[in-house]
Amino acid sequence: MADDSPGEEVPAEFKGVTLAIEVADDAEAKRVFTALAEGGKVTMALTKTFWTSSFGMLTDKFGVPWMVNVAAPKA
Repeated sequence: MADDSPGEEVPAEFKGVTLAIEVADDAEAKRVFTALAEGGKVTMALTKTFWTSSFGMLTDKFGVPWMVNVAAPKA
């Protein structure tokens, strides 16, 4: 749990912070990414990269920036 707002009178601003979530597989990445993107803005679509099978970035409907990443397979 985290709270960065002193109350309802002052809206929280998420400047200089991006939350990252690491999930187990591509299906979970798609589920989480789609849910967080609803009402928000996708800045990088969920895609394969050189380090993982799925990675994407977005800002949710509350203005919170997120990175969604699939964990590297365990050796």
